[in-house]
Amino acid sequence: MTALLLALGSSLAYGCADFLGGLGARKAHVLRTVMIAAPASLTVELLLWPFLGASFAPATLAWGAASGVASAAAFALLYRTLAIGPMNVLSPITALVSAMLPVGVGLVQGERLGLAGLIGLPLALGAVVLVSAGNGARTTRPSRTALLSAFGAGSAIALQLVFLHEAPSGSGVGPLIVGRALSSAVTLAAAALTFRRLGPEKPAYALSAGAGVLDSVANLMFLLAGRSGDLAVVAVITALYPAGTVLLARSLLAERIHRGQLIGLGAAAVAVSLLALS
Repeated sequence: MTALLLALGSSLAYGCADFLGGLGARKAHVLRTVMIAAPASLTVELLLWPFLGASFAPATLAWGAASGVASAAAFALLYRTLAIGPMNVLSPITALVSAMLPVGVGLVQGERLGLAGLIGLPLALGAVVLVSAGNGARTTRPSRTALLSAFGAGSAIALQLVFLHEAPSGSGVGPLIVGRALSSAVTLAAAALTFRRLGPEKPAYALSAGAGVLDSVANLMFLLAGRSGDLAVVAVITALYPAGTVLLARSLLAERIHRGQLIGLGAAAVAVSLLALS
């Protein structure tokens, strides 16, 4: 039950972080948003160090660094994806893609899906098609670039979660600190190299920092959930995060959700639930 609650908390925090990050990336170049979000996330993890402890053994450094590289890619791709929009289509696609790889890793490591899981996997793929299809001219169809970004973001998120899960269980917040420090460095270096192409717009400081803080909380909850539960189950419960993003987009941005999309979102929820029950 502890792992379930932590995974649900991680899901909620990720969904809110993605919404804020997506809004921030609409106001300025995505790298400007990530330049604020990543260091804000690192600050939270450093503040947690005295309370939760941290070790920096070679395995912790290796897995933390790997998660940091994946995190930097996930930040940039995800916020760029949500900035292109529509959020209520692209966020669920990203989530479903991010759930598939951890499930596969869990199976390879000896975890087993029951009948519910075997039904849930193809249902999840069907949900991707339904959510992406929209409803003719009455809805905003995602561009090919947006869809590719969504799949790339989902893959990067999946790798980040897998790498965090592989870190030693007694390492505290060490993997998070190492990963976020590296992702911050990568982001700042990329921004420095492309500074002239970032445009004159100032970043949305509050939105970007809020996204970083929430992302850090989500990562911590996932790390703790993965240490007390199966990776496949924790990952797919965490993948429920688009519910928060979609509801916020509907409430605050008036993004429309049509019948086909509702069916797709419902199928996605059922698929994730079945995978969690397997």
